[in-house]
Amino acid sequence: MEHIVFLTGRLAQASLLHVLESIAPADKREPFTWEVREIGLQVAGLMTADMIRRRVAQPLSEGTSRIIVPGRCRGDLDALSAHYGVKVERGPEEVKDLPQFFGRAARHVDLSRYETEIFAEIVDAPRLDLDGIATRAREYRRQGADVIDIGCLPETPFPHLEDAVAMLKEQGYRVSVDSMVDDELGRGGRAGADYVMSLNFDTLWIANEIASTPILVPREPSDVASLDEAIEAMTRRNRPFLADPILDPIPFGLAKSIARYVSLRERYENVPIMMGIGNVTELTEADTTGINAVLFGMAAELRIAAVLTTSVSLHARRAVREADVARRIMHASRETQTLPKGISGDLSALHAKRPFPYDANEIAAFADAVRDPNFRVQVSADGIHVYNRDGHHVENDPFALYPKLAVENDGGHAFYLGVQLARAEIAWQLGKRFDQDQALDWGCAVDRTEEDLSAWHAPGTTKKKA
Repeated sequence: MEHIVFLTGRLAQASLLHVLESIAPADKREPFTWEVREIGLQVAGLMTADMIRRRVAQPLSEGTSRIIVPGRCRGDLDALSAHYGVKVERGPEEVKDLPQFFGRAARHVDLSRYETEIFAEIVDAPRLDLDGIATRAREYRRQGADVIDIGCLPETPFPHLEDAVAMLKEQGYRVSVDSMVDDELGRGGRAGADYVMSLNFDTLWIANEIASTPILVPREPSDVASLDEAIEAMTRRNRPFLADPILDPIPFGLAKSIARYVSLRERYENVPIMMGIGNVTELTEADTTGINAVLFGMAAELRIAAVLTTSVSLHARRAVREADVARRIMHASRETQTLPKGISGDLSALHAKRPFPYDANEIAAFADAVRDPNFRVQVSADGIHVYNRDGHHVENDPFALYPKLAVENDGGHAFYLGVQLARAEIAWQLGKRFDQDQALDWGCAVDRTEEDLSAWHAPGTTKKKA
């Protein structure tokens, strides 16, 4: 049984002890013994690696296997691990999250793997010059796209189609060409496109003239038999292909079209299937994080080989990145046969699973212990709490708090509190986690740092297919 040393500050010590004592053996997954060390500072979040080295003497308790420090602890923990001879790691930022911290550590969910590839369509490619196409391709690849789809437009000349395909291929992209015009599909294929979409049974002759892998569709979405004919014809030719029964928008047949995908998978167990999801994400005025979660959940169950997504409407501006996150979460869920809960919160952009870790009574206890003039800001279900040694105030509206804080002659402090209280109000209204001095967590709806993104990939890898 391992023994863990938890380091903390005076204000958080009682709460830490309470949480550790309340963790049931079933929550621990692997039982451990523990001790808490308050290292002589008031606020645990101000702890640094240098401070720990100075204040935590050796030797550690016999049998200590690791040290857990507050999540906001700054400094080189690898150097501390070498100094103490045991692993030193950051815990969660909030003490109340320790049970979930140990649960997640026990699961070891691998989010580096996925099965469904992302085709990201540049829908207005004929209207862009080559630099514009290259810029859009870079952004889609940054967000997680595997294939860049060059979208042609009806009755719109595309004289630089071949140049666009050649340029993207030279830059290392896999490329598809999407057109309703036979000639453009042929041109794209002869220029070196990896895929062309979409061919039906009547236009399979195009596949005889190019090496590109075709995406097969029915003559009409309801004409399932024609898609089967195209599948059988390409199978006889021993040519690779993907089949797409067409996903229709709401309320023009979405449910029926989902049934077509289920039926196709039942008829053809091993045929690679494509699902074009833009008809749902683009044409539904709702947050696309949740829509993508459901669509990729279906994709995981049906073992969809690829999706075609678009990022045209401003409300769908993060569709490619959301697709990348969703495919990894849903793949992990399917492979581990667990519900897609507790794997990642990156698709929960608006609401947090545990938004208010402390209730009003616990925050009041923290406030009673404060002996300095620095303001603390916390959020609980009853509102926004601001406190220091001079008082503890609770309101739902930051404007109601301002007259009580006595910062009207301190511009810098007033600005700081304005930022913190604005974030706190948003967090309270939406039910999000608020951590003072930290930006609100919007999941994959905003850009993340490379450090944040590293959690999605196994060491030494970028992306891995299952």
